[in-house]
Amino acid sequence: MKKNFEYLGRLREAMASRGIDACVISGTDPHQSELPPRHWRGREWLTGFESENGTNGTAVVTADDALCWTDSRYFIQAEDQLRDTGFRMMKEDGPDAVDLVDWLTEHTSAGQKVGIDGMTFSVAYAQRLEQELNDNGVRLDTDFPMFDTIWPERPSRPLNKLFIHDEKIVGQTVDSKIEAVLAETRAELANAILISALDDLAWTTNLRAAGDINYSPMYVGFLFLSDDARVLFVDDDKLTDDVRAHLAKYNIETRPYDSVKEFVETLPKETRLLIDPAKTARGVYDHIGCATVFGGDGVAKLKSIKNDTMIANLATAMEKDGVALTRFFMMVEKEYPTGRLTEVELGRRLRELRLSDPSCVDESFAPILGWNAHGAIVHYEATEESDVAIEGDGLLLVDSGGQYTFGTTDITRTVALGVPTAEQRHDFTLVMKGHIALSNAIFPAGTTGHQLDVLARQFLWKEGKAYYHGTGHGVGYFINCHEGPQNIRLNINPTPLEPGMITSNEPGLYLEGRYGIRCENLIVTEHYETTDFGEFLHFHPMTLFPFDRSLFELEIMTPEEIKWVDDYHRLVRERLTPLLTADEAAWLAAKTEPLA
Repeated sequence: MKKNFEYLGRLREAMASRGIDACVISGTDPHQSELPPRHWRGREWLTGFESENGTNGTAVVTADDALCWTDSRYFIQAEDQLRDTGFRMMKEDGPDAVDLVDWLTEHTSAGQKVGIDGMTFSVAYAQRLEQELNDNGVRLDTDFPMFDTIWPERPSRPLNKLFIHDEKIVGQTVDSKIEAVLAETRAELANAILISALDDLAWTTNLRAAGDINYSPMYVGFLFLSDDARVLFVDDDKLTDDVRAHLAKYNIETRPYDSVKEFVETLPKETRLLIDPAKTARGVYDHIGCATVFGGDGVAKLKSIKNDTMIANLATAMEKDGVALTRFFMMVEKEYPTGRLTEVELGRRLRELRLSDPSCVDESFAPILGWNAHGAIVHYEATEESDVAIEGDGLLLVDSGGQYTFGTTDITRTVALGVPTAEQRHDFTLVMKGHIALSNAIFPAGTTGHQLDVLARQFLWKEGKAYYHGTGHGVGYFINCHEGPQNIRLNINPTPLEPGMITSNEPGLYLEGRYGIRCENLIVTEHYETTDFGEFLHFHPMTLFPFDRSLFELEIMTPEEIKWVDDYHRLVRERLTPLLTADEAAWLAAKTEPLA
């Protein structure tokens, strides 16, 4: 049996000592990070459902049951990792989904108490949970930091040094960003703001750190802004002389990270503090001593719209990424026949090639390299235990990216090694038809991502096939790979797509136990034309690397779709060839020949 039974025992003892009948454990930190530092990854430690890339999941523990909710990206992984841990998997999306809050209200009764660590739950989530529990006479205890006592070997909070992101690369000063943030704050009828989300914090201050968050150069802290004060709550050990000078230049005071609760508790009563209820911890909110205003969408949108300097520099990052990928896939083709390549080895080689460029600080996430059946695991992570040799015929799915100082990249390519089957070529082409349809979209200003999502899914749906993850997510600028507020997915999101927003385009198809297909480019929203009916927008591809020509089934493609592929491949060839050796350029020329 795995040690998780021991951990569960510790938790249940702590629950009993506090009179807690059920405990909910989040998978995040006080900043609602998608991939929190190790210090806050207690849910992964408790359940054993974990990976280097992090896992999406929320656990519930009662006296006689233990469950872990996750989404369709992780169903296969969670089923495997939760086996023999005392936890069972619950689906939070798809046809068999069960809502966690609904389950909890059905399995608790009046007079009982549910406990959470309020520092790892957003205000919005905790309020919904509290309201539904209270309706049933169940009380919510928001101050149950269980891992302080049951996790003796808990990693410390990260203390990596901060560094300055060159404003010549960013194209915007900290002062101009703060002025824009405060203008949005006033527009929401507030006179101060507390920034909790780490991507918002890094963007506003033009500061980064290597190591606080895996694969994302963000750092742990909070930022308070008003017309009279600028306060960064950060551990003093993280500051260098250069960073102190940078902060002093913009009149930003520093205070200890842990003092944020005391600070908001003593704010003047006339303060109207803007907080984002989806990004602010309930544990901080419970200490605010002034009026609060819920909002912050306008602030998040400031970060999502990249200026011309950023987009020009991101184009440079894409060229560097394309060169690294050219060398990687040339190596794969050359060494594949030897049978010595494995998924883990490919991940090591790809990392080396990317980081050989001095401007690449890190990968933007742990690469997903899935051979055949492993490609059907949407967020597969190759380990020494799961590693397989790349041999025989099949499909290799490679989802990877880099954190360049010039911008963040994220690309997925599915390639055939050996001879692909007719079914594989057919399925690949269905996915690409959706990718192309979304890439070619022309739409009026004000259109949202969920209004376009069906374009990418339509060809799969016509054959009774589907994928359940989002089609596109926002991408940060040398911050994080997943960024809001925009996205392209089935779920309704009121945020319109605007010029300057970088979004992924990544439809896929996954046949469990057989193979997976995903085709991803990053696209930027741009102005297309203005007519009597208003402004129209379109997408421009930023990613620069060819799709596998051998996997296209031309018989089910339209002339327009074939032209899109040929035009895109011509763009790739023109941009990358000057950066390649003669052998590399010849390889790329063959990979970008016209389809027909």
